[in-house]
Amino acid sequence: MSYVDGFVLVVPKKGIAAYRRIAATAGKVWREHGALDFKECVLDDPKVMIGIPFPKLAKLKKGETVLFSFIVYKSRAHRDRVNAKVMKDKRLQCDPADMPFDPRRMSYGGFRVLVQG
Repeated sequence: MSYVDGFVLVVPKKGIAAYRRIAATAGKVWREHGALDFKECVLDDPKVMIGIPFPKLAKLKKGETVLFSFIVYKSRAHRDRVNAKVMKDKRLQCDPADMPFDPRRMSYGGFRVLVQG
């Protein structure tokens, strides 16, 4: 079964274009280093019938939106090898103060795939 790194983060709507540029580079870097898939998704339909809507979960403020992102690997060991290379890649080196989002409001984790269709 594959392995997935998943992210939920809050981005100011006015920062989406800047985030998209960074994410496009990041996706290229991750795939070059071996990731199987890389997706950055912006919230489009926040109205849910069950559960906690992402805006409430992320404690959105006016002018913000939620991004859900994921990277797919062959396994956790593969993820660890890919991420070790990615973290050394100079194309992703940046000052956290220059990010178009607040990394303190990001949620992240590594997930074993339970069901794969």
